[in-house]
Amino acid sequence: MSISTLKFSPNGSMLASAAADKLIKLWDAYTGEIIQTLSGHAEGINDIAWSADGEYLASASDDKSIILWSMDLFERVNTLEGHTNFVFCLNYNPRSNLLVSGGYDETVRIWDVARGKSLRVLPAHSDPVTAVSFNHDGTLIVSCAMDGLIRIWDAETGQCLKTLVDDDNPICSHVKFAPNSRFVLAGTQDSTLRLWNCQSSRCVKTYTGHSNRTYCLTACFSVTKGHYIISGSEDAKIFIWDLQTRDVIQVLEGHRDVVLAVATHPNQNIIASSSMEKDLTIRLWVDE
Repeated sequence: MSISTLKFSPNGSMLASAAADKLIKLWDAYTGEIIQTLSGHAEGINDIAWSADGEYLASASDDKSIILWSMDLFERVNTLEGHTNFVFCLNYNPRSNLLVSGGYDETVRIWDVARGKSLRVLPAHSDPVTAVSFNHDGTLIVSCAMDGLIRIWDAETGQCLKTLVDDDNPICSHVKFAPNSRFVLAGTQDSTLRLWNCQSSRCVKTYTGHSNRTYCLTACFSVTKGHYIISGSEDAKIFIWDLQTRDVIQVLEGHRDVVLAVATHPNQNIIASSSMEKDLTIRLWVDE
């Protein structure tokens, strides 16, 4: 079934993938060999996240739970429960003592990882939350939703500091802070990626060329050699833009279905991509 998400481990040695088949698979990021399969969710998995030290993996599922997995033992160490509908997205803070999650119950939740308890429930949006992420020092959280709003929160108090909103307000599929936290990259279902300046709350760059009208596609930054933006596309392609000039540098072709997920390697020029039912392959693309 559709592969929903892919994430490289912090040191880049492993690639984790998760799918609607309720399974997480761990792969050797260089050889492509499978290392382990993790099963425990009762429904499909929407998102996964690595802790900063690579010792834990968290997964968000339609079964309304989040499972924390030990990467030493390859087994479940805790289950976080509290969302009242599908858990769609999650991410660790840089210290990995907190986890943020968002779901179809329209809330953003902040969890104490060690205690396995919800610290805060933010009544964040008026539609399902599609992406949540911390900034580089863990002080801010960004969230986006099908209501088209992007909100920036104080991670400690849970206060909404800012709402970024576009005139035409398209459904927002994905959002993440730039590595320097000064900008937020947002993917919207009008086939556009926008780079927002967090200080001025203005959209400073737009990236187009890919197709995104229906699904929540992920986009990411690549900063290992030059500065690029990478996104999947509903026409089965992967687009790479120059961050500054907004030009499409390259289009990667090979998948046969919607490319839902892309991930960039932390220190090498490798992109991983995965796709939907008609093409259940994960592809690793290398810049030679």
